[in-house]
Amino acid sequence: SSRHDKRTRLATPALHKIRNFPTCAATPARSLLVPRSPSSPRSGSLGTKTMLGRTLREVSAALKHGQITPTELCQKCLSLIKKTKFLNAYITVSEEVALKQAEESEKRYKKGHSLGDLDGIPIAVKDNFSTSGIETTCASNMLKGYVPPYNATVVQKLLDQGALLIGKTNLDEFAMGSGSTDGVFGPVKNPWSYSKQYKEKRKQKHQAENEDSNWVITGGSSGGSAAAVSAFTCFAALGSDTGGSTRNPAAHCGLVGLKPSYGLVSRHGLIPLVNSMDVPGILTRCVDDAAIVLGVLAGHDPKDSTTIQDPIKPFILPNLTNVSKLCIGIPKEYLAPELSSEVRSLWSKAADLFESQGARVIEVSLPHTSYSIVCYHVLCTSEVASNMARFDGLEYGHRCDIDVSTEAMYAATRREGFNDVVRGRILSGNFFLLKENYENYFVKAQKVRRLIANDFMNVFNSGVDVLLTPTTLSEAVPYMEFIKEDNRTRSAQDDIFTQAVNMAGLPAVNVPMALSSQGLPIGLQFIGRAFCDQQLLTVAKWFEKQVQFPVIQLQELTDDYSSIFENEKLASSCIIRNQNNFMLYSVHSLITSELVDSIETLIIT
Repeated sequence: SSRHDKRTRLATPALHKIRNFPTCAATPARSLLVPRSPSSPRSGSLGTKTMLGRTLREVSAALKHGQITPTELCQKCLSLIKKTKFLNAYITVSEEVALKQAEESEKRYKKGHSLGDLDGIPIAVKDNFSTSGIETTCASNMLKGYVPPYNATVVQKLLDQGALLIGKTNLDEFAMGSGSTDGVFGPVKNPWSYSKQYKEKRKQKHQAENEDSNWVITGGSSGGSAAAVSAFTCFAALGSDTGGSTRNPAAHCGLVGLKPSYGLVSRHGLIPLVNSMDVPGILTRCVDDAAIVLGVLAGHDPKDSTTIQDPIKPFILPNLTNVSKLCIGIPKEYLAPELSSEVRSLWSKAADLFESQGARVIEVSLPHTSYSIVCYHVLCTSEVASNMARFDGLEYGHRCDIDVSTEAMYAATRREGFNDVVRGRILSGNFFLLKENYENYFVKAQKVRRLIANDFMNVFNSGVDVLLTPTTLSEAVPYMEFIKEDNRTRSAQDDIFTQAVNMAGLPAVNVPMALSSQGLPIGLQFIGRAFCDQQLLTVAKWFEKQVQFPVIQLQELTDDYSSIFENEKLASSCIIRNQNNFMLYSVHSLITSELVDSIETLIIT
């Protein structure tokens, strides 16, 4: 049907030369080709406030040299969390725990026994990772009040390195969403909504200044973690990434958002959404910081059989000076009709940048891309239905007061504990898993998933080192505009460039590139070969250095920000806007004979 054709068509007839796209209004802070000059305030005694705007590595060095103590740093972050409470980035602020950890870190530093680069560094964790003794809610009524008896492996690894757990961050309920707007604790506000850059652009366009209605979303589902890092309340944060939930908010909030290779980082203790795609993600303000955190988290975990068995070396990123040996692939299918002109232009400029520096930039094809979003939603909802079955009111979490029968208690508990989004995905997944539908939907989707993974494998086997794509269709949109469409529609739109990577198990990272004409961040995505995360981050680091994404200016937000920006800083972001009902996927639209016929034809072919 024509309706189905519109939904499943992602590719345009030909990309031609992406570098021939028209020039865009979006402008970076500096020329793309101008090398970054060394930051001036790098020496001498540094105050606590200026520390908040520095990189994780710089603050770690300051801690080791006694320029600041872990307790001072922790207290300043906690103070800023309170002053930026209106962003709704945190669900739980673990003040007592963090201060106690800071005291222990301080004792180690005094003895000269630092545990590593993360010792004394405040870090936030998305509230779908289990944390011993700290409430873990998944932003749901179902798990309100649930306190896990153990730490997720990634959380434990951070604590073992001396990191300070500053708090648990907000998200879409059970990580199902792309805006961080559907959790029971309310939506997360993007710090860029209050930036000088955004406000000035609005004034230039004579738009009414009403912060209550004009604030933009963070993206999701790891929006709380992204807002926490972007607002300088912590130096890194954990997110989860099932179809783009770390890269999407990183793009919105001007951050580096890394989705590691599937199996490189343990999922133990991450409350599952889609077991075969879930990956703990990392949000930082620069690529080097992401590499530091990845080096701590990566490696085999006996509690997660999907983790890699081989020993992992530290992720030390070299300073790449020559990209002439690199081959950068530009997937022609990613030139979606709904892609904004600004994102398209920056994508073109990025390709030009690599080519001007000697890299080989070629157009490549991922022919099954048009099926990926459909395939993803069939598999995603199927696994969701299976995973959500554990929440029955018996073992842990919410339990209703109805005691007429076990069945009545199950039904009422799940009705009260899950929102409409979660219940809708459970309904869809159970439909696909019915005996009469299993072969037509789930099995065929698995076969298409293999074809999608093979597309990436063929491209990388052809000599391509890294793929360069958009992360999102456009910049972030105001909250009031975002909620005009339902969660399923938004998720289908927002995951369009990111979810195929999860199905293929590949590493990918969002790197912020420039501000849009609205003064909001736009980022691009780099995709690498499986378990070649270090190579991917090395290329991303080179790109980050070239584009010099501007730091967010929040001086008017709180007094503390005025001194944060005395030192030059790197932030990153990209934002997403979805237009014209792009790829509408309701439960009804997923369950269509056209979809079955389309996938069946593909398999037969």
